[in-house]
Amino acid sequence: MKIFRGLTPSTRRPYSVVTIGNFDGHHHGHRALLGQVVQTARREAGTAIVLTFDPHPVKILAPHVNLMFLTTPEEKLMRFEAAGIDEVVFLEFTPAFAGLSPFQFAKQVLCDGIGSRELFVGEHFAFGKGRAGRIADLFEFGAQLGFRVHPMSPVTIEGEVVSSTRIRQLIQAGDLRKANRFLGRSYSIEGTVIPGAHRGTELGWPTANLRLPPGRVIPQDGVYAAQAVWKDACLNAVVYIGTRPTFGAGERLLEVSILDERLNLYGESIEVQLIDFVREDKTFASADDLTRQIAWDVDTARAQLREAVTSPPTTTLPRS
Repeated sequence: MKIFRGLTPSTRRPYSVVTIGNFDGHHHGHRALLGQVVQTARREAGTAIVLTFDPHPVKILAPHVNLMFLTTPEEKLMRFEAAGIDEVVFLEFTPAFAGLSPFQFAKQVLCDGIGSRELFVGEHFAFGKGRAGRIADLFEFGAQLGFRVHPMSPVTIEGEVVSSTRIRQLIQAGDLRKANRFLGRSYSIEGTVIPGAHRGTELGWPTANLRLPPGRVIPQDGVYAAQAVWKDACLNAVVYIGTRPTFGAGERLLEVSILDERLNLYGESIEVQLIDFVREDKTFASADDLTRQIAWDVDTARAQLREAVTSPPTTTLPRS
């Protein structure tokens, strides 16, 4: 997969099949859209292209919004490549770029910049200054400039539209079960294990501690059923996110307790896949009370992990 920063009009691409977006989360809806792009490009012996932006437009248009992300830039590229995308073109989103009229965007970017022949976008796609351009405009510009437009209806699951915004809300509320259904996989956080205060070991439940990555969507404080991916192993685990108020609030961390294994993970990189919500964070009167609660948490998490392998939800795929 090739990666470009900025437009490269001199690059000759066979039959450019393009989609546009930020694709944070790479959820069911994103995969359906990317699948159509790749399928069309292969049929036409063409090039499957993702046009995306850096920084995210919200960072420029609404800098007061504290936007958190579902995927790292590295994970996003990895998932593009796994989907079969041939090229990813990053455009720098600046106030000047945001000021392009809808026709200027279509002409300078889609036509002259990447030579679009076919364009796949969501049916509510908006573009150009003030997001004034709509699908009807794309059809008109495409007819003038020589590219075909394929608006795609959204993917829905259990009657609800799948979107990155909705998934962020679900994760922040602790509803990992529903968020994971929308994602089509378990939401995960990766990090390097750091030394802790060893309170988990003293309580009989040793933990591997991770700092929470900046800029990522983090669930509400509490306890979660999870799986820890380390090297080639996928291990059942219980995760705590919070400041440990029973012992006096400290740094907000993610603490992983691996079930049925005693491993020395200090300095190791692990991926934590969050499966389900167990309970909210709370303060306990004593360490003994906390120990009894942890035992209940572990039993609950084990049951949730056994239940996690279920039939997939009803998914309605988009039409183009």
